Amino acid sequence: MRIIHREDQEQREHVELSRDAAFADESDGRDRSAEPDILRTDYQRDRDKILHTKSFRRLSHKTQVFLAAEGDHFRTRLTHTLEVAQIARTIARALGLNEDLAEAISLGHDLGHTPFGHTGEEALARCLARHKGIDPASPEAEALYRHNEQSLRVVERIENGGKGLNLTSEVRDGILNHTGDLQAETCEGRIVGTADRIAYVNHDIDDAIRAGILREADLPDTTHRVLGANHSARIETLVTDMVRASAETGDIAMSPEVWDAMMELRAFLFQNVYTAPSVMAEVEKAKHLLADLFDYYAAHIDEVPEDYRAISEGDDLRAVTDYIAGMTDRYATATYQRLFIPHALSY
Repeated sequence: MRIIHREDQEQREHVELSRDAAFADESDGRDRSAEPDILRTDYQRDRDKILHTKSFRRLSHKTQVFLAAEGDHFRTRLTHTLEVAQIARTIARALGLNEDLAEAISLGHDLGHTPFGHTGEEALARCLARHKGIDPASPEAEALYRHNEQSLRVVERIENGGKGLNLTSEVRDGILNHTGDLQAETCEGRIVGTADRIAYVNHDIDDAIRAGILREADLPDTTHRVLGANHSARIETLVTDMVRASAETGDIAMSPEVWDAMMELRAFLFQNVYTAPSVMAEVEKAKHLLADLFDYYAAHIDEVPEDYRAISEGDDLRAVTDYIAGMTDRYATATYQRLFIPHALSY
């Protein structure tokens, strides 16, 4: 055996990867200079930094779709993240792009998610609006908390005792621009944005079937025809089509037919799963819980841990937001019970 040093891997990237790939030795770098690692490229090092964070570990107890789901097999925000990473790596490898960069972005893309999934994101935005005197139902209020922006704050400011992780520019750009109509600068970052959709559309169907909300036969006939009639077939179709379309167009893409079918499934989920009565009943409880926690800590800022207050630059609402956003579902619930539910006294 021989040691494969960082320089060897960087040289191999230039030999094996596409000219469209992001090469680790050509990174735009970090905000703070750092000595190169002996064994790992910069993107491999970023991946490892993210994996070892407290924020990453907490994803295992944060909701994906179903709040407080009973059963061992429902997805969490962590398993979603791992599925995104697997899909992104497969696509990046097939296109000759930088698999390490795609994986690092994937692992960090949801670090800013709140307890109770997107419900918590909406709840925190509304809480901030109320405390700032903004109409909670306004577009301005919606912009007050976005999970992708919080994910970037986690890696830039919150982790590592307020110093952040000092990640490369390409990883930070991919984390920030993975959602909605945003576009990452690198091909690898754009892969993650679509891999995120591929993952959640498919596993949310799987979990909805497991929860008894859907049957496979309920899905639109057109999506069955285009994408396939089961979980594995859909993912294979989406990944294969994305690889082929990207190779043909020279940019990260899907064929119009397959993209439209995926977005039809996404719209179907919003109508039939994300807003299902059984889901919405728990959503309202979660919003109420987070609103009460936010109001309590805004009024008792000294009870917010010092780590969060130290990086808030005197903005108490920022400190409260960072603290609550980092909570897991079960920690938020336990904190609510401790603060607001009477306990029996022991004599």
